[in-house]
Amino acid sequence: MSLNAYLLHSDGVSRALALVLLVLSVGSWVVIAWKWRLLSRVGHDLHRSIAAFWQAPAFEEARQRVAQFDRDACLAPLLQATLLPLNGTLASAGERHSQLTRVLRDALQGVVRRLQWGQVWLATAGSISPFVGLLGTVWGIFNALTGMAEGGQLTIDQVAGPVGEALIMTAAGLAVAIPAVLGYNILGRKVNQIEAELEGFAHDLRDLLAGAQS
Repeated sequence: MSLNAYLLHSDGVSRALALVLLVLSVGSWVVIAWKWRLLSRVGHDLHRSIAAFWQAPAFEEARQRVAQFDRDACLAPLLQATLLPLNGTLASAGERHSQLTRVLRDALQGVVRRLQWGQVWLATAGSISPFVGLLGTVWGIFNALTGMAEGGQLTIDQVAGPVGEALIMTAAGLAVAIPAVLGYNILGRKVNQIEAELEGFAHDLRDLLAGAQS
């Protein structure tokens, strides 16, 4: 009793559902592997970049030092945002402290959105995969029982095989959903940790620049 045997005797709907599960599974593992590598690298670089920034004697030299470690451009957008010309626009209205808060918030949101890429896929795969598998099971059992009923009297042995094969789709749905949910939670926690570090740096950078120009 196997998934291959189930697909061999299934119709187009069952095979389409199996294909959906396959796509969700492959996509989830690709996202998990890629994001784990990215977030691990960002977390490592972030500590070195922030340390290099605060050890620099001047702001411009600090930017150059950060560029040596910031391989995924997580701190660079924040530093670049503080240099944008605001003269002659509404963005230049108000105190320097408020201006820096606005530009740093926008830059931070852009970085976080980039780090969160793929989370929607994992959430979708984790939430719908069990239902896709269950639908495949119900459809497979319905087709199996319908086919056997047309062939005459039913026995337990005749029912057990097709029904057991159909139940594999439920297991397949769970096999797709569980890694996706775990990946979503673990990677989401890493994104939150990085976001907290970036927020802390943005806060300190704002106070530094606002105090220097007050």
